[in-house]
Amino acid sequence: MRTARLTPLWAVIAAGSIALGGCSSGTSSGATVTINFPYLWGGPEAQALEKVVSDFNASQSGIVVKGVSSPDFQKQLAEMSGANGFDVSDNFGSTVGSWASKGILEPLDSYMQAENYGTGDFVPTALQSNQYQGKTYAMPIAVHTLLLMYNKKLFSDAGIAAGPTTMSDLQADITKLTKVDSSGNITQFGMRSPDYTTLAYAFGGKWYDDSGKPTPDDSGNLAALHFWVDNVVKKYGADKIKKFESGYGEYASAQNPFYTGKVAMTLDGEWQPVFIKEYAPTLDWGVVAIPYPDAQSNLAGATQLTSSMFFIPKNAPHKQQAWTFLKYLVSPAAMTQFTRALGNLPARTSILGSPLYNDLPQFSVWLNSLKSPNLRIFASEPSTAQYQKDLTDEFQRIANLQDTPEAGMAKVKAKAASYGS
Repeated sequence: MRTARLTPLWAVIAAGSIALGGCSSGTSSGATVTINFPYLWGGPEAQALEKVVSDFNASQSGIVVKGVSSPDFQKQLAEMSGANGFDVSDNFGSTVGSWASKGILEPLDSYMQAENYGTGDFVPTALQSNQYQGKTYAMPIAVHTLLLMYNKKLFSDAGIAAGPTTMSDLQADITKLTKVDSSGNITQFGMRSPDYTTLAYAFGGKWYDDSGKPTPDDSGNLAALHFWVDNVVKKYGADKIKKFESGYGEYASAQNPFYTGKVAMTLDGEWQPVFIKEYAPTLDWGVVAIPYPDAQSNLAGATQLTSSMFFIPKNAPHKQQAWTFLKYLVSPAAMTQFTRALGNLPARTSILGSPLYNDLPQFSVWLNSLKSPNLRIFASEPSTAQYQKDLTDEFQRIANLQDTPEAGMAKVKAKAASYGS
């Protein structure tokens, strides 16, 4: 299962004509062209994707798509670097900058311009996450955001009426919801350790400046790290937290610590309504926007957006046919068919109000997050993978109280100075 998630289905009636309209014959001579489509998804995601492939093949006679689940990132990259690769595949928008800078992605702008293909319906931030230096190298099928989920029963037991709105609320709730025994060992954690990159956006932080230069020591980033370190780690102890977290069950299972009540709050994504239905159907839960700092309501609704996308490699043997299929994949009809099955957010704004999401509990809160003016992306640059690794390493040191937020981010800034050299 690829941990990134997907989206929905409804402008289907209108979209069906759009999708099929993009499926012309494979060659001018009328001969059928077979294109290869290895994808990273597996399990239910693969099943949903194969349905889309089957529908595409049935919709026209010029192109036959052969899809196969191949969840191997290294194999994917190796095939893209050889003489002849596959025709279409998928990954995350965060890979675009690195791959585009290496010249292994096919720019899509000329294909779009030749057909006057409009992109106005795509969530702007989602489209931006698949661009590099002014060119579009991939198209998003789904987008993902993290919001604050909370256990309503644990909240009620602690005398808390609703989810937190401000960071002061969050700080107070974490305290009320964290339980320790006589030895100081945590028996219930108020909030699972957060995604620090996303938490920083809630404090107005940024990880790159407008020129694409890493800014790990931005004041908002430091404020987010201090919030967690000062209010949680120092209070309950880094070792005690690590000990408690070592007992967490598998994420995609009934033993997920949020499902079992080990943690009362967690930052998580829009796929959770589907997961909860499968793994914890009796869980009484709620979800709210990530709290904003006190007296800074201008930061309300801040979160990070990531995207799942499709691309054509530079060495694809059938690029025009690949483009025809890629258009179908991200058409409203195919996008909703595929992503609704998985409970992910659509990459098209016209789908955001679809009634087909109504049976997903509280999914509308994630849908509304896509309308926030404070929606942020972690820029896709050639150095993104290394930068994220350096940040992750330092986040761990900071959470272990081995570095202060200032010292840790200064180390990352020093490393970032050599990116690309």
